[in-house]
Amino acid sequence: MILAKKEPISFDITGFDNEGRTVCLEYDNFYLVDNYVPNAQDELARIDYRLEWEEKRRKYMMKLDKKKPVIMCGDLNVAHNEIDLKNPKTNHHNAGFTDEERDKFRELKAAGFTDTFRHLHPEEVKYSWWSYRFNARANNTGWRIDYFILSDRIKGKIEDACILSEIMGSDHCPVSIEIDL
Repeated sequence: MILAKKEPISFDITGFDNEGRTVCLEYDNFYLVDNYVPNAQDELARIDYRLEWEEKRRKYMMKLDKKKPVIMCGDLNVAHNEIDLKNPKTNHHNAGFTDEERDKFRELKAAGFTDTFRHLHPEEVKYSWWSYRFNARANNTGWRIDYFILSDRIKGKIEDACILSEIMGSDHCPVSIEIDL
């Protein structure tokens, strides 16, 4: 969720803006894009939609980035690396940890975007989401699926990137960045 006095810019991708999953705000020095990425769902029932959505979103981000830097945040519904979830072996091929979803994340990074938390904390194990089942949060059996991603050209301005796992109230915890723009 974003609370702002500015009117958001439409995602403006035919067939992919009707679920309200992307909010974009334009500021003087950057764009802020908030995403709630479609989940591939049980038995990957929605994987094709998810992958097409990812492709359209990456192109949209690249288009914005040509004008000014982009800061993207939100629930991206993917654990990019094995370090980003408690049980990578048993979750391989499950929604959020399929090769296809992880490849789309790599494509986004290759297009000129940086995962702020991994940039500053390459080996740190922290999660941002835990299932409500099986006492997952108490056991810290989680996934890192909430991110701040930004244009490579401003990654040197990141001062901090945090996962605030001690904050309760949801199956997710807040993530934050400090950046000097």
